[in-house]
Amino acid sequence: MGEFEVHRVRFFGLVPAGVRCLACQPRGSRLALARTDGAVEVYNFAANYFQEKVIPGHEARTVESLCWAAGDRLFGAGLGGDITEYDLSRLSAARGVDGGGGPIWSMAANGTGTQLAIGCEDGSVKIFQVVPGGIQFERNLDRRKGRVLCLSWHPSGTHIAAGSIDFFRVIDVASGQTVQRIMVNHHVEKAKRECVVWAIALLSRGTVVSADSFGRVQFWDWEQGTLAESHTVSTSAALSLAVCEKEDSIVVGTSTGATYQLQLLPVKLGGPEKRWVRTKPFQYHSHDVRAVAHSPTALISGGLDAQLVIRPLMEKVHKKGYDAVLRKFTFPHRRLVSCARKARLLLFQFSQHLELWRLGSTEETGKDGEVLPLCRMPEHLVQLKSKGPEHIYCSCVSPCGTWVGYSTASRFQLYRVHCEGDGVSLRKV
Repeated sequence: MGEFEVHRVRFFGLVPAGVRCLACQPRGSRLALARTDGAVEVYNFAANYFQEKVIPGHEARTVESLCWAAGDRLFGAGLGGDITEYDLSRLSAARGVDGGGGPIWSMAANGTGTQLAIGCEDGSVKIFQVVPGGIQFERNLDRRKGRVLCLSWHPSGTHIAAGSIDFFRVIDVASGQTVQRIMVNHHVEKAKRECVVWAIALLSRGTVVSADSFGRVQFWDWEQGTLAESHTVSTSAALSLAVCEKEDSIVVGTSTGATYQLQLLPVKLGGPEKRWVRTKPFQYHSHDVRAVAHSPTALISGGLDAQLVIRPLMEKVHKKGYDAVLRKFTFPHRRLVSCARKARLLLFQFSQHLELWRLGSTEETGKDGEVLPLCRMPEHLVQLKSKGPEHIYCSCVSPCGTWVGYSTASRFQLYRVHCEGDGVSLRKV
């Protein structure tokens, strides 16, 4: 083999954006993921969870909730107050509609994908109809005091469960009225601090599952307004939950970085009576697990540590192979570093700026594996900031090091690089 030098680049200060929310495509093979910087990613289950699409972020667009509707149409909503539909072919935000209730904290689609429900800062729940080419406002449901932090449709589409601070309520969609309001702390003596209902799920058999800031996962009979079961899964908050399609398994994410699985199991072997049992804890994250999803064969979690973790359910995997492997997506799948070999330059891509560096050099020689001292340290030549709120989607430096280009969702910029001694200047073309 020929001799070559290896440069250890330790000056790329990339801070990956955390995972904010997840959405599995109903009866489909794709997973949508939104990050804290507003970027949206789409992964394909059928292709070993390959990252199929990336929609770059936007400074004015935050994503608090994602959902699929009408088959393969993807919608997002956030604290900006808009509902945005994403164009998955052009990789951009296609159109936006004002929700009309201030910041949007939650959004959910009904089982048929024909209606969207949003939970707003002003305490209202609004229904939008999904139509060809966009969405249309349909009507307001019963409004109560307190922001609506989470939503869940009944599989039949007749009721919606909405979680807030210290309580959740069940709304009849046909009449628009609240038919049940349950205080999640009414049975706790001397509850001195508020209890935030972070996540909620309305099951087909009339059970409401709530995850709250006390670390509890509770099962309620909403028609009677009574607590059926309560499981304390964490000493801190339970932030997210997801239910599988058969409604016999639940995954819960907590603020300690741990995820838990609860399963509906018979009390006696072969008996008709069943109860929820916490079966499996997993510690794959170092920070808050803000989003979880439950596919037919895997538990999926995303945390503020920017990791996407996919853990296959071994009882669902029929044969050993790649489908049974634990996957951790830590690094970005896109190319964020480009190299100009002749000029010994590196271009680093961040969300709203680029950095151009010159590699260090050495005049020493040594044996294999030795670390050689540098006679010239790496040099930060220039920082190029992107104008406008759009995040940079891709960038590149030419092999000769005299051209730098980058692109956002709507425009392309090209610069000529002039190296004059130790100084560098850029000229926009």
